[in-house]
Amino acid sequence: MSSALRNTLACVAIAAGALLPAVASAQPKDGYLTDTQGGVVRALGANVCVRTSQWTPALAIAECDPDLVKKPAVKPKPKPKPVAKPKPKPKPKPKKPAMLNITEKIELQGMPFAKAEMTPDNVKELEKFIANLRKATKARGPVTFGAVVVTGHTDRIGSLKYNMKLSERRAVVVKDYLVNKLKVDPKVIFWEGKAFKDPIPVTKFCDNKMKRKQLIECLAPNRRVTVEVVGRAVSLAKPKPAAKPAAKPKPGAKPKPKR
Repeated sequence: MSSALRNTLACVAIAAGALLPAVASAQPKDGYLTDTQGGVVRALGANVCVRTSQWTPALAIAECDPDLVKKPAVKPKPKPKPVAKPKPKPKPKPKKPAMLNITEKIELQGMPFAKAEMTPDNVKELEKFIANLRKATKARGPVTFGAVVVTGHTDRIGSLKYNMKLSERRAVVVKDYLVNKLKVDPKVIFWEGKAFKDPIPVTKFCDNKMKRKQLIECLAPNRRVTVEVVGRAVSLAKPKPAAKPAAKPKPGAKPKPKR
């Protein structure tokens, strides 16, 4: 700063002190003239802060020289924390369907005497039996076969050894039809022959004194093959609604007398 400028500022300060009796005891401080209360002295009429000879731009204050004062860096506003999204509720696990244990049996009676073959009626009955198990009903879904037991039987005419082999051949005939024609898994089929060890109860009235042709006809129900299916199926029956709880008696109400 030039000496001329310093002299001028000093003169202004002296004049300001003469014009402002309230600041008679003003003293220079940090580049600006201040009064006894620490306030900055301003020149009358100009409303300009009175600088001292020590003033430099580095001593500027915002009150007098706001353009020379470095503005404090504005701190960036903190970013709002992201609102945590509520966790989606886990989907309820689907309930396992109720299962039913299924056991169905059919007897293919009236097979030809001394032969291991089915009659046309036997074939129709067997096909209908398997078809009904494979389709759904109102109460259940299609049956999954767990085991199929095929048992051959004979009448009592002839020796046990002969009839045992005949009963086994009859069981095999039906087993092969189930596998080849009705596509039942051979792994679930079990077969055996029982000869005449398990007769139909009604045939006990067939007297051996009958004529042979008559006796053969009377014993026809024993010449048979039984097919028993054990499996599982989905229950399609609707669950029963839960029973409503009994209504609580109103306070003060008298209980109804029992009759």
